[in-house]
Amino acid sequence: MKRLLVLAPAPSSAASTRFRLEQFFPALRAAGIEPELRPFLDEEGFRILYRGGHAVGKAAAAARALAGRLIDLVRAVGAGAVLIHREAALVGPPLVEWLLARALDRPLVFDLDDALWVPYASPTYGALLSRLFKAPEKTFFTLGAAQRVIAGNPYLAGEARRFNAEVAVIPTVVDTTQFHPTRTSNDVPVLGWIGTHSTAQYLRAILPSLQKLAARQRFVLRVVGARVEAPGVEVEHRDWALEREIPDFQSLDVGLYPLVADPWSLGKSGFKAVQYMACGVPVVASPVGVTTEMIRDGDNGFLAARDEDWVERLSQLIDDAVSGKKVD
Repeated sequence: MKRLLVLAPAPSSAASTRFRLEQFFPALRAAGIEPELRPFLDEEGFRILYRGGHAVGKAAAAARALAGRLIDLVRAVGAGAVLIHREAALVGPPLVEWLLARALDRPLVFDLDDALWVPYASPTYGALLSRLFKAPEKTFFTLGAAQRVIAGNPYLAGEARRFNAEVAVIPTVVDTTQFHPTRTSNDVPVLGWIGTHSTAQYLRAILPSLQKLAARQRFVLRVVGARVEAPGVEVEHRDWALEREIPDFQSLDVGLYPLVADPWSLGKSGFKAVQYMACGVPVVASPVGVTTEMIRDGDNGFLAARDEDWVERLSQLIDDAVSGKKVD
């Protein structure tokens, strides 16, 4: 059986590791390829990465991660190929990628599901340290050095083809034997958003619309994985937990997928919409990037560009939930 070394920045608790890598491992094994996943951060390091403080723990996690990547360079010698998801290391230049491609002459497959070349200021670390974490030249180097590139959507594929002719589009998907509709029984309609602290900025952008809506109709805003303040809105916060991931999606009456029209959002693969829709949850999304291809407005979901669009669409879905209707 051929061995495929799989390098990812984060462990299994990261959605991209689970859904772009691990869920395909059984199919790879059936095809005679044995994947070996090696995340840069372990679970402990990933758990504290975006939290304030924990300086000693973060330093220890970084040391473990860098030592692990040195070992991975040795592992790569015996692998038939190396698949790099997003980046081999979370910090610094593309040193690991260069050593794999140039010094060790390993065939590389590069998988990306975001516009990784776009500058991004982390709400935790700020613009300066974010530049250290997200160096665009790292992505450009790996795109050019890879034998094959896998992109999460056509927009990313188009950008990748500037550096590499061998690009395939594989969207981020879910296993519909696990993500499937189930009957909800909420006493009050639940509008839900599931994400992280770094993506909560998108939810905050539509809070004025939700506040206007709350003045007209009663609903609960369920926020999983982050915290927001919305005076006048009944907000329920939940910590994200892997064992509750699917039930959290299934429990909603309406799924929220707000985005802003910027270069980073254009590269998003619409995965939150995929999860909502797989669970039979009506979704209202911003018409940004791939959502305009995935969602046919008024048919399999709603698109909302303006505040009044969000209020109107959500009001309609709340009425449907109250009357017991479901949008197919």
